[in-house]
Amino acid sequence: MKAVVYDEYGPPEVLHVREVEKPSPKDNELLIRIGAVAVNTGDCELRRPDIPNSIWFLVRLAFGLRRPRKGILGAYFAGRIEAVGKNVGRFRVGDEVFGASGARFGAYAEYLSLPATYAIAAMPANMSYEEAAVVPVGGINALHYLRKAKVQPGERVLVNGAGGSFGTFAVQIAKLMGAEVTAVDLAEKHEMLRALGADHVIDYTRVDFTESGETYDVIFNVIVTKSYSPVIRSLSRGGRYLLTNPAGIPQMLRAIWTSVTSDKKVVIQFASEKTEDLDHLRELIEGGKLRAVIDKSYPLERAAEAHRYVETGRKKGNVVLTVRDDIGP
Repeated sequence: MKAVVYDEYGPPEVLHVREVEKPSPKDNELLIRIGAVAVNTGDCELRRPDIPNSIWFLVRLAFGLRRPRKGILGAYFAGRIEAVGKNVGRFRVGDEVFGASGARFGAYAEYLSLPATYAIAAMPANMSYEEAAVVPVGGINALHYLRKAKVQPGERVLVNGAGGSFGTFAVQIAKLMGAEVTAVDLAEKHEMLRALGADHVIDYTRVDFTESGETYDVIFNVIVTKSYSPVIRSLSRGGRYLLTNPAGIPQMLRAIWTSVTSDKKVVIQFASEKTEDLDHLRELIEGGKLRAVIDKSYPLERAAEAHRYVETGRKKGNVVLTVRDDIGP
């Protein structure tokens, strides 16, 4: 089968298509024929020789200090089940599914074999493979953090980095929870963000929201930032700061201190990928309450180009690789 592999850390050009052995599912596994896979900032960070915060050593220790241990990236996908192990009961050959492969990665390929216990669920009936592939990354994380914040109707929620994978789902889910949503991102993304339900938009190149004097009940920060104190000051009393990308261990320690010593709470707890969350997101999508935003789709052979585009920071919503376009009924 074809797969996008990388044997060393470096620029997007280290990615290349190679023929590799097609996986065979074990008794408790599914063999999934991939239709599309999300390309996100996390993929780019793992590919690069540098990671933009002080936990880089821990990441490299887990995924390879000198060379990548996982030669095929891609953790969020949609596709069709081609084979099931003999101990798998809840899936059948031909089922269309979407899900997450976690730290196993491997979805930048024509086929992926995963345990049936992973976060895998029936794909929304009203979505394409490209749209469904991006839901597990942005949808699960947005849902997780906003639930942790216990957003109440009428509360003011600001999403910083609203125009990307997490942010486009966060804007929609916060609105579903009844919040008044302010979306922060480039001006070129504002029309899209308003269409998703944002009540207010801010262009961060022109206005620093922490200097506006406005306060918010919840600030959802989906980008790596070293600015901490100004964000905390922008929280209302009892406010919650959702910090998905802390700038290293010192900021994590400050977050704990803030939560312990003040009436404000900082949430850093990373989302666990659960099938029940995918089921909930599917219900919202099929009910017309939630949608995925796809900016660009690239064939597998143009993975390097997809990475270059993601790293510009200008993507509107999500970028995907269309792995197989011949998975017809």
